[in-house]
Amino acid sequence: MAGEVLDVDVAICGAGPVGLALAAHLARRGIDGKRIALIDGKSLGQAITDPRSIALSWGSVQLLEEVRAWPLPATPIHEIHVSRRGQLGRSLMDRAEHKLPALGYVARYGDVVDALARACDKAGVQTLRPARVDSFDEQADGVHLRLDDGRSVFAQVAVQAEGGVFGQQDSKAQQRDYGQTALIARVSVSEPIAHRAFERFTDEGPLALLPQDGGDGHQYALVWCMTPERATSIQMLDDDAFLVALGDAFGARLGKFTSASPRVAFPLGLNAEARATARTVAIGNAAQTLHPVAGQGLNLGLRDATVLARQFARGAGPEAVDAFMSERANDRRLTISLTDTMARAFIGGGPLQPLLGLSLAALDLVKPARLLLADLMMFGRR
Repeated sequence: MAGEVLDVDVAICGAGPVGLALAAHLARRGIDGKRIALIDGKSLGQAITDPRSIALSWGSVQLLEEVRAWPLPATPIHEIHVSRRGQLGRSLMDRAEHKLPALGYVARYGDVVDALARACDKAGVQTLRPARVDSFDEQADGVHLRLDDGRSVFAQVAVQAEGGVFGQQDSKAQQRDYGQTALIARVSVSEPIAHRAFERFTDEGPLALLPQDGGDGHQYALVWCMTPERATSIQMLDDDAFLVALGDAFGARLGKFTSASPRVAFPLGLNAEARATARTVAIGNAAQTLHPVAGQGLNLGLRDATVLARQFARGAGPEAVDAFMSERANDRRLTISLTDTMARAFIGGGPLQPLLGLSLAALDLVKPARLLLADLMMFGRR
C-alpha cells in the first residue's frame, strides 16, 4: 500500500542469486524472515525463466546446500581443460585429484533463482517485487528507502546486491576497460567429452565451453570473448558461418559445432568497488564486476553473502559492516587480481605468448601449483 512503511533489520536491493542467498543465509542463522526485506524490479516469473547459464564452483554448491537450495538441475564438471590457441602446453584439472564428486556445476540462472526463492519463501522472507528503490536516506539509526510503488522501507542496514543506483560512486574504484565483448550462446557439438569444460585462450581473448545437458549430452554454454569490432562481424553471420568461425577459433577437440542458439553480446570490463558506509554495503556484482574468465563473479558474490549473513546474525549495524569489509578484503583482492591477470595476459600476440603456453604445461606438471589454483577457484581465499 502507498504510504506504508515496512520496518526490518536488513533490506536487500536485488533478488538475484546473491541477494536471495544473503536472505536465505540470514534466515538460517536465526533472523526472523519478517525482519528481512528483498526488493527487486523483476517479477519472480521473469527471473525463473532466465535461460542464461552460470557456473557454480564446488564451494558455492556447499553454500547452497546450507540453505537447502541444492540439489537443482545442473550438469557436473569433472574436468577443466585449459589451453592456449596456437601454442604448446595445456593443463587439465580433474575432480579425482581433489576427491570430490565434481569441480563445479553448470546451471540455468532461473533454476538457481527458483531454488533460492523457495528457500526464502519457506523462511518467511518478505519479498517486494516488482519494485525499485527510487531513493534512500541513510540516518544515524538506519536507512529509509523509498520505492517506486509508493511504499517505504526502514532498515537497520541496507545491502545493494545487484545492479541499479545505490549510494555514491567511489572515485577510487579499481576500473579497467578490456576492450572486449563477450558473445554468449548455447551450442551443440558432434563429439562431446562428458563433463569436461574448456577454457581456450586465443589472440582475441578467452573462449569457454561449459557442458550443459540438453537431453543428448551434446550441448555447451559458450562464452566467447573478442574485440568489439570482431563481435559485431561475428554476430552478423548466419548460423552456418558462425559455427565455422567458432570451429576455427576453438579447434576440433569436440568434433564439429552443429547448432547454435541466438547470440547475445555484452561489453567486458573490471569495476571493483567494494563500497560501504556505516549502514550500507555492496556485495556481488554491485561490489565487483569481473571478466568472465574462470567464471568467478557469481562464486565470489555467494561468498560475500555468506560472510555478511554471519556478521549480521551478531547484530545488523555499523560494527557488522566493518567486520564484513575486513573479513572479505583478502578473498576479494586475490580473486579480482587472479581474474584480471588471466584476462590480460592471454590476450594478443607477441613474444610472451609461447611462454604463456609453456606455463600451462608447467602447471600441469607441478601438481601442488595445479591443486592450489583449483582450490582458489573452488573456494576462494580461505
